[in-house]
Amino acid sequence: MSQPGLRERKKQRTRLALIDAALELFAAQGYEATTVDQIAAAVDVSPRTFFRYFATKEDVALSLPVDGQEVMLRELAGRPAGEPPFTALSHAMRAVVTELQRGDLTETARFLKARELIENTPALFAGSVRRMMENEQRLIAEIARREGSSPDDLLPHFVVSLFTTVARVGFESCHPRSIEDLPAFGERLEQILSLAERSLRPGWDRGPVDGDADAPRVHGDADAPRPGD
Repeated sequence: MSQPGLRERKKQRTRLALIDAALELFAAQGYEATTVDQIAAAVDVSPRTFFRYFATKEDVALSLPVDGQEVMLRELAGRPAGEPPFTALSHAMRAVVTELQRGDLTETARFLKARELIENTPALFAGSVRRMMENEQRLIAEIARREGSSPDDLLPHFVVSLFTTVARVGFESCHPRSIEDLPAFGERLEQILSLAERSLRPGWDRGPVDGDADAPRVHGDADAPRPGD
């Protein structure tokens, strides 16, 4: 992959400087009290320049988690054709965590600071949840594309919903709050993903769901065995 040119590197430095300034100001005086003008002034750029990079101050606050979602989608799209959907999602998530763990200390600290801010700011937490839901729709669309089905079909929705639930258990059971927490977080997420992969019947996430004669019966089926039968 070719290295970015001088112009792109300069744009990336400006973007990161705006993120760093915003995170510092949000921590010092609160998210609601901070203005776009203050963020721009801290980097010695105009508000107009700020808006070339971010539409709102919410965008700058949520930019790093959104970047992680973009990595997840890119990794998913690059998984081998024919790989089962849940497996592809799991490997894509592993790639995101590996990238976080292998990033330099400044990048990792920046990401963790953003996560802490989001968790402690109701408006940002709500925005983060909204964007995660939007990202789930993109994951559903990508799974449907890989499987040659429609995003309206049940299976892509079910696979992504199950996967995000599994991933959330991993995050909630060992949420990283410092760089030192990352190895334990990576191990816990791997345990959760491996447990899910071992627990699910091979092939459950492939093909149509209607008329599957081998599908497990749900409790209460008319022809399911009843106590005493």
